Amino acid sequence: MGKRKSKPIVAVVGRPNVGKSTLFNALAGENISIVKDTPGITRDRIYTDITWLDTTFTLIDTGGIEPDSKDVILSQMRAQAEIAMETADVIIFLVDVKQGLVDADSKVADMLRRSRKPVVLVVNKVDNFDKYMADVYEFYNLGIGDPHPISAVNRLGLGDMLEEVVSHFDESTVSEEEDDRPRVAIVGKPNVGKSSLINKLLGENRLIVSDIAGTTRDAVDTEITYNGKEYVFIDTAGLRRKNKIKEDLERFMIVRTVSAVERADVVVLVIDAVEGVTEQDAKIAGIAHDRGKAVIIVINKWDAIEKDDKTIYRFTEKVRNTLSYMPYAELLFVSARTGQRLPKLFETIDMVSENHAMRVATGVLNEIMAEAVAMQQPPSDKGKRLRLYYITQVSVKPPTFVIFVNDKELMHFSYTRYIENQIRNTFGFKGTPLRFIIRERKEKES
Repeated sequence: MGKRKSKPIVAVVGRPNVGKSTLFNALAGENISIVKDTPGITRDRIYTDITWLDTTFTLIDTGGIEPDSKDVILSQMRAQAEIAMETADVIIFLVDVKQGLVDADSKVADMLRRSRKPVVLVVNKVDNFDKYMADVYEFYNLGIGDPHPISAVNRLGLGDMLEEVVSHFDESTVSEEEDDRPRVAIVGKPNVGKSSLINKLLGENRLIVSDIAGTTRDAVDTEITYNGKEYVFIDTAGLRRKNKIKEDLERFMIVRTVSAVERADVVVLVIDAVEGVTEQDAKIAGIAHDRGKAVIIVINKWDAIEKDDKTIYRFTEKVRNTLSYMPYAELLFVSARTGQRLPKLFETIDMVSENHAMRVATGVLNEIMAEAVAMQQPPSDKGKRLRLYYITQVSVKPPTFVIFVNDKELMHFSYTRYIENQIRNTFGFKGTPLRFIIRERKEKES
């Protein structure tokens, strides 16, 4: 498998109205990561992938709560800073040249300095560099390095800022050690039993537990050995320490989830059987889907449900409907309390992580495609018929295929899905999403 790369995470921290969203939008441009029209995925963009030169990173907006009173602002900023320090590789601390240096800024700067994380101090709303430079220098007083002047609205200074941000990546994040153990993130809403699930996994079968220091993040990953095989469980930020931040702040939970999912191969989404599948579950599942991860949906507290012969069937249907965009996800009904069906979890992790990294030979893919096309004629429009020339797999995690066609416009989503289903019929690919890239090749080349 070779070196694993994990996308660096950059978090933005700052007071209300310093222009966090404007900066976010200026950087994201049209490159918005949240898939349009995926049901259940929030339209409120909390994170987006940004590629600058040849580096891609995930930008996270920790804000979202715009309080009015001074002391609330400070406590919210502290909470943001805490999230950023816990989940990000580099922190952008955004201040506003027009509001000047504010007491809350200094207090948060102290926190950030103590975290020893790289912090890039960015001074926004500098619409005229000559006019405002004296005011920019004032921010040296924060003691967290050079202030970088930008204007998010006018897109000034963004290149210099990004250069500074990216310069902090290489040391720690771009490549981690050779490691082919499955990396598993256990995610879900608060109180669905994530901690008890992990504790049960740690406690059963005299599991050997050793804490390996997380890469640059403070999260500590846990190695679990089961049946002689090692797994790395990614600490979804503070499973093992009661966190000061109220877990119910949804944005914080989503930021944490993004950062755990980013580092995982397999995502285990825990749903509370008693509560049933909710909108919030769909949001969290959407992140894993968005990120192309293998997914196992674990229905926990199954022992607490009154059952008849139809219960599992009905519950499965409900989950499948709510998470209709991920029919590939594996479902598992467990009880962390009694340990019921937990051994099955490891088997399922093995299976989906193999599928997530599976490669299919080009010859076989083209046979499947030819057969599919023979069985169901490609669509045509205004007398022009779609032709599929060639298919090949270009990458894994998730398995990604390129299909060459005569006209991209004719390759409807539904026909791509038909081809996907034919591939799944042959290879299963249970638990992993598949990605398809459609490329055009002119008639005469074929």
